[in-house]
Amino acid sequence: MTATTTTKPRPRQTSAQPVPWTKRLGTVRLYLGALIVLVWGLAPFYWMAVTALRDPDYTFDNTPWPTHVTFENFRNAFDTSRGNDFGKALINSLVIGSITTALALVLGIFAAYALARLTFKGQYVVAGLILSASMFPVVVLVTPLFQLFTNLGWIGRYQAMIIPNISFVLPMTVYILASFFAELPWELEEAARIDGATKMQAFRLVMLPLAAPAVFTTAILAFIAAVNEYLLARLLSSGSTEPVTVAIARFSGNNPLVQPYAAIMAAGTIVTIPLVVMVLVFQRRIISGLTAGGVKS
Repeated sequence: MTATTTTKPRPRQTSAQPVPWTKRLGTVRLYLGALIVLVWGLAPFYWMAVTALRDPDYTFDNTPWPTHVTFENFRNAFDTSRGNDFGKALINSLVIGSITTALALVLGIFAAYALARLTFKGQYVVAGLILSASMFPVVVLVTPLFQLFTNLGWIGRYQAMIIPNISFVLPMTVYILASFFAELPWELEEAARIDGATKMQAFRLVMLPLAAPAVFTTAILAFIAAVNEYLLARLLSSGSTEPVTVAIARFSGNNPLVQPYAAIMAAGTIVTIPLVVMVLVFQRRIISGLTAGGVKS
Protein backbone atom coordinates (compact mmCIF):
# COMPACT_ATOMS: atom_id res chain seq x y z
CA MET A 1 0.00 0.00 0.00
CA THR A 2 1.50 3.22 -1.04
CA ALA A 3 0.85 6.46 0.73
CA THR A 4 -0.06 9.36 -1.37
CA THR A 5 1.13 12.79 -0.45
CA THR A 6 -0.52 15.96 -1.47
CA THR A 7 1.45 19.08 -2.01
CA LYS A 8 -0.04 22.44 -1.36
CA PRO A 9 0.06 24.76 -4.29
CA ARG A 10 2.61 27.50 -3.89
CA PRO A 11 1.17 30.94 -3.41
CA ARG A 12 1.16 32.88 -6.54
CA GLN A 13 3.83 35.54 -6.53
CA THR A 14 2.51 38.96 -7.22
CA SER A 15 4.51 41.78 -8.60
CA ALA A 16 5.52 44.58 -6.27
CA GLN A 17 2.83 47.13 -5.77
CA PRO A 18 3.69 50.47 -7.30
CA VAL A 19 4.45 53.24 -4.84
CA PRO A 20 1.55 55.69 -4.71
CA TRP A 21 2.32 59.04 -6.27
CA THR A 22 1.28 60.81 -3.09
CA LYS A 23 4.01 58.97 -1.15
CA ARG A 24 6.58 59.80 -3.82
CA LEU A 25 5.51 63.43 -3.73
CA GLY A 26 5.88 63.46 0.05
CA THR A 27 9.41 62.04 -0.21
CA VAL A 28 10.36 64.62 -2.82
CA ARG A 29 9.00 67.43 -0.66
CA LEU A 30 10.91 66.10 2.35
CA TYR A 31 14.25 66.05 0.55
CA LEU A 32 13.54 69.36 -1.16
CA GLY A 33 12.75 71.00 2.16
CA ALA A 34 15.91 69.56 3.73
CA LEU A 35 17.94 70.86 0.80
CA ILE A 36 16.45 74.37 1.12
CA VAL A 37 17.20 74.46 4.86
CA LEU A 38 20.74 73.19 4.23
CA VAL A 39 21.45 75.82 1.57
CA TRP A 40 19.82 78.56 3.64
CA GLY A 41 21.97 77.71 6.65
CA LEU A 42 25.31 77.00 4.97
CA ALA A 43 25.29 79.49 2.09
CA PRO A 44 26.45 82.46 4.24
CA PHE A 45 29.20 80.34 5.78
CA TYR A 46 30.29 79.12 2.33
CA TRP A 47 30.45 82.67 0.97
CA MET A 48 32.38 83.80 4.03
CA ALA A 49 34.95 81.02 3.50
CA VAL A 50 35.22 81.83 -0.22
CA THR A 51 35.86 85.51 0.53
CA ALA A 52 38.39 84.59 3.21
CA LEU A 53 40.40 82.59 0.66
CA ARG A 54 40.30 85.34 -1.96
CA ASP A 55 42.97 87.97 -2.57
CA PRO A 56 41.99 91.27 -0.85
CA ASP A 57 42.09 93.05 -4.21
CA TYR A 58 39.28 90.76 -5.41
CA THR A 59 37.14 90.86 -2.26
CA PHE A 60 34.00 91.93 -4.13
CA ASP A 61 34.37 89.41 -6.96
CA ASN A 62 31.00 87.66 -7.50
CA THR A 63 32.44 84.35 -8.70
CA PRO A 64 30.65 81.65 -6.64
CA TRP A 65 33.82 79.56 -6.14
CA PRO A 66 37.26 80.48 -4.78
CA THR A 67 39.40 82.54 -7.15
CA HIS A 68 42.79 84.20 -6.63
CA VAL A 69 43.26 81.91 -3.63
CA THR A 70 45.57 83.14 -0.88
CA PHE A 71 46.07 82.59 2.86
CA GLU A 72 47.17 86.15 3.45
CA ASN A 73 43.83 87.05 5.01
CA PHE A 74 44.29 84.45 7.75
CA ARG A 75 47.75 85.83 8.53
CA ASN A 76 46.29 89.35 8.64
CA ALA A 77 43.58 88.19 11.07
CA PHE A 78 46.28 87.23 13.62
CA ASP A 79 48.51 90.21 12.84
CA THR A 80 48.83 92.45 15.92
CA SER A 81 50.68 95.29 14.20
CA ARG A 82 47.38 97.02 13.31
CA GLY A 83 46.05 96.96 16.87
CA ASN A 84 44.12 93.70 16.46
CA ASP A 85 44.66 90.85 18.93
CA PHE A 86 42.51 88.10 17.52
CA GLY A 87 44.41 85.31 19.30
CA LYS A 88 43.75 86.89 22.70
CA ALA A 89 40.11 87.36 21.76
CA LEU A 90 39.80 83.64 20.97
CA ILE A 91 41.14 82.79 24.42
CA ASN A 92 38.74 85.27 26.03
CA SER A 93 35.76 83.73 24.22
CA LEU A 94 36.87 80.26 25.27
CA VAL A 95 37.17 81.35 28.92
CA ILE A 96 33.83 83.20 28.94
CA GLY A 97 31.97 80.44 27.09
CA SER A 98 33.42 77.61 29.21
CA ILE A 99 32.75 79.25 32.57
CA THR A 100 29.27 80.34 31.51
CA THR A 101 28.43 76.84 30.30
CA ALA A 102 29.78 75.13 33.43
CA LEU A 103 27.91 77.40 35.85
CA ALA A 104 24.69 77.29 33.81
CA LEU A 105 24.80 73.48 33.78
CA VAL A 106 25.38 73.23 37.54
CA LEU A 107 22.49 75.57 38.30
CA GLY A 108 20.29 74.29 35.48
CA ILE A 109 20.61 70.60 36.36
CA PHE A 110 19.45 71.09 39.95
CA ALA A 111 16.71 73.54 38.98
CA ALA A 112 15.44 71.29 36.19
CA TYR A 113 15.47 68.22 38.44
CA ALA A 114 13.52 70.06 41.14
CA LEU A 115 10.92 71.30 38.67
CA ALA A 116 10.53 67.89 37.02
CA ARG A 117 10.73 65.49 39.97
CA LEU A 118 9.62 67.42 43.06
CA THR A 119 6.25 68.84 44.05
CA PHE A 120 6.15 72.12 45.93
CA LYS A 121 4.00 75.22 46.17
CA GLY A 122 4.49 77.70 43.38
CA GLN A 123 6.17 75.14 41.14
CA TYR A 124 4.57 76.42 37.95
CA VAL A 125 5.14 80.03 38.97
CA VAL A 126 8.86 79.35 39.33
CA ALA A 127 8.96 77.61 35.96
CA GLY A 128 7.13 80.52 34.35
CA LEU A 129 9.50 83.07 35.88
CA ILE A 130 12.55 81.15 34.66
CA LEU A 131 11.22 80.93 31.11
CA SER A 132 10.01 84.54 31.09
CA ALA A 133 13.56 85.69 31.88
CA SER A 134 14.59 84.61 28.38
CA MET A 135 12.02 86.97 26.83
CA PHE A 136 13.67 90.18 28.06
CA PRO A 137 15.37 92.02 25.20
CA VAL A 138 19.07 92.45 25.88
CA VAL A 139 19.03 96.12 24.91
CA VAL A 140 16.72 96.91 27.84
CA LEU A 141 19.30 95.54 30.30
CA VAL A 142 22.31 97.37 28.88
CA THR A 143 21.97 100.60 30.88
CA PRO A 144 21.22 99.09 34.33
CA LEU A 145 23.94 96.47 33.94
CA PHE A 146 26.46 99.06 32.83
CA GLN A 147 25.63 101.24 35.86
CA LEU A 148 25.71 98.27 38.24
CA PHE A 149 29.06 96.94 37.04
CA THR A 150 30.52 100.45 36.97
CA ASN A 151 29.63 100.86 40.66
CA LEU A 152 31.17 97.46 41.40
CA GLY A 153 34.31 98.20 39.38
CA TRP A 154 33.72 95.20 37.11
CA ILE A 155 33.78 96.95 33.73
CA GLY A 156 36.44 95.29 31.60
CA ARG A 157 36.52 92.10 33.68
CA TYR A 158 35.35 88.60 32.85
CA GLN A 159 32.58 88.52 35.46
CA ALA A 160 30.86 91.47 33.81
CA MET A 161 30.19 89.25 30.78
CA ILE A 162 29.88 85.85 32.44
CA ILE A 163 27.11 86.75 34.90
CA PRO A 164 24.73 88.27 32.28
CA ASN A 165 25.45 85.36 29.93
CA ILE A 166 24.41 82.90 32.64
CA SER A 167 21.07 84.67 33.02
CA PHE A 168 20.49 84.38 29.26
CA VAL A 169 21.61 80.75 28.95
CA LEU A 170 20.02 79.40 32.13
CA PRO A 171 16.35 79.45 30.96
CA MET A 172 17.25 77.35 27.90
CA THR A 173 19.24 74.97 30.10
CA VAL A 174 16.36 74.51 32.55
CA TYR A 175 13.79 74.09 29.77
CA ILE A 176 15.71 71.33 27.95
CA LEU A 177 16.77 69.41 31.06
CA ALA A 178 13.40 69.66 32.83
CA SER A 179 11.58 68.12 29.86
CA PHE A 180 14.12 65.29 29.84
CA PHE A 181 14.08 64.61 33.59
CA ALA A 182 10.27 64.51 33.51
CA GLU A 183 10.35 61.54 31.11
CA LEU A 184 12.81 59.43 33.10
CA PRO A 185 11.09 56.49 34.88
CA TRP A 186 10.49 57.00 38.59
CA GLU A 187 11.09 53.28 39.21
CA LEU A 188 14.85 53.63 38.73
CA GLU A 189 15.14 56.24 41.46
CA GLU A 190 12.84 54.30 43.76
CA ALA A 191 14.90 51.13 43.23
CA ALA A 192 18.07 52.98 44.16
CA ARG A 193 16.39 54.33 47.32
CA ILE A 194 15.26 50.81 48.27
CA ASP A 195 18.85 49.59 47.87
CA GLY A 196 19.95 52.11 50.48
CA ALA A 197 20.96 55.11 48.40
CA THR A 198 20.10 58.57 49.59
CA LYS A 199 18.11 60.92 47.39
CA MET A 200 21.31 62.72 46.40
CA GLN A 201 23.09 59.44 45.63
CA ALA A 202 20.15 58.24 43.53
CA PHE A 203 20.27 61.48 41.59
CA ARG A 204 24.05 61.47 41.14
CA LEU A 205 24.57 57.77 40.42
CA VAL A 206 21.37 56.83 38.57
CA MET A 207 19.47 59.78 37.15
CA LEU A 208 22.33 62.04 36.12
CA PRO A 209 24.11 59.41 33.97
CA LEU A 210 20.83 58.73 32.17
CA ALA A 211 20.53 62.44 31.43
CA ALA A 212 24.00 62.60 29.83
CA PRO A 213 22.68 63.09 26.24
CA ALA A 214 20.52 66.04 27.30
CA VAL A 215 23.32 67.53 29.41
CA PHE A 216 25.74 67.22 26.50
CA THR A 217 23.27 68.84 24.12
CA THR A 218 22.59 71.69 26.52
CA ALA A 219 26.31 72.27 27.03
CA ILE A 220 26.90 72.68 23.29
CA LEU A 221 23.96 75.05 22.82
CA ALA A 222 24.88 77.09 25.91
CA PHE A 223 28.51 77.42 24.79
CA ILE A 224 27.50 78.59 21.31
CA ALA A 225 25.05 81.13 22.76
CA ALA A 226 27.69 82.50 25.15
CA VAL A 227 30.33 82.81 22.42
CA ASN A 228 27.92 84.55 20.02
CA GLU A 229 26.85 87.29 22.47
CA TYR A 230 27.91 90.72 21.23
CA LEU A 231 25.94 93.68 22.60
CA LEU A 232 26.82 93.40 26.28
CA ALA A 233 30.36 92.27 25.50
CA ARG A 234 30.85 95.37 23.37
CA LEU A 235 29.94 97.68 26.25
CA LEU A 236 31.27 95.74 29.25
CA SER A 237 34.61 94.44 27.95
CA SER A 238 38.00 96.08 27.54
CA GLY A 239 40.87 95.47 25.16
CA SER A 240 42.26 92.67 27.34
CA THR A 241 38.95 90.84 27.89
CA GLU A 242 36.99 91.41 24.66
CA PRO A 243 35.69 88.22 22.97
CA VAL A 244 35.91 87.41 19.28
CA THR A 245 32.56 89.02 18.44
CA VAL A 246 33.85 92.40 19.60
CA ALA A 247 37.36 91.91 18.20
CA ILE A 248 36.04 91.09 14.71
CA ALA A 249 33.65 94.06 14.75
CA ARG A 250 36.48 96.53 15.36
CA PHE A 251 39.07 95.02 13.00
CA SER A 252 41.24 97.70 11.36
CA GLY A 253 43.46 97.52 8.30
CA ASN A 254 46.24 99.56 6.71
CA ASN A 255 43.80 102.22 5.56
CA PRO A 256 41.60 103.52 8.40
CA LEU A 257 38.95 104.54 5.85
CA VAL A 258 38.61 101.06 4.33
CA GLN A 259 37.23 98.07 6.17
CA PRO A 260 39.45 94.92 5.90
CA TYR A 261 36.56 92.75 4.78
CA ALA A 262 38.77 89.85 3.70
CA ALA A 263 40.51 89.67 7.08
CA ILE A 264 37.15 89.93 8.85
CA MET A 265 35.84 87.02 6.77
CA ALA A 266 38.94 85.01 7.61
CA ALA A 267 38.47 85.66 11.32
CA GLY A 268 34.80 84.71 11.08
CA THR A 269 35.72 81.49 9.31
CA ILE A 270 38.25 80.60 12.01
CA VAL A 271 35.59 81.08 14.69
CA THR A 272 32.81 79.29 12.82
CA ILE A 273 34.63 76.16 11.61
CA PRO A 274 35.16 74.62 15.09
CA LEU A 275 31.49 75.18 15.98
CA VAL A 276 30.30 73.63 12.70
CA VAL A 277 32.63 70.65 13.10
CA MET A 278 31.53 70.17 16.72
CA VAL A 279 27.86 70.13 15.76
CA LEU A 280 28.46 67.72 12.85
CA VAL A 281 30.53 65.32 14.97
CA PHE A 282 28.08 65.27 17.87
CA GLN A 283 24.87 65.65 15.87
CA ARG A 284 23.48 62.31 17.05
CA ARG A 285 23.94 63.25 20.68
CA ILE A 286 22.38 66.64 20.04
CA ILE A 287 19.33 65.16 18.29
CA SER A 288 18.89 62.44 20.95
CA GLY A 289 19.18 65.02 23.69
CA LEU A 290 16.62 67.36 22.12
CA THR A 291 14.10 64.64 21.29
CA ALA A 292 14.54 62.29 24.26
CA GLY A 293 11.93 64.06 26.34
CA GLY A 294 9.56 64.75 23.49
CA VAL A 295 7.86 61.31 23.20
CA LYS A 296 6.02 59.56 25.98
CA SER A 297 6.10 55.80 26.11
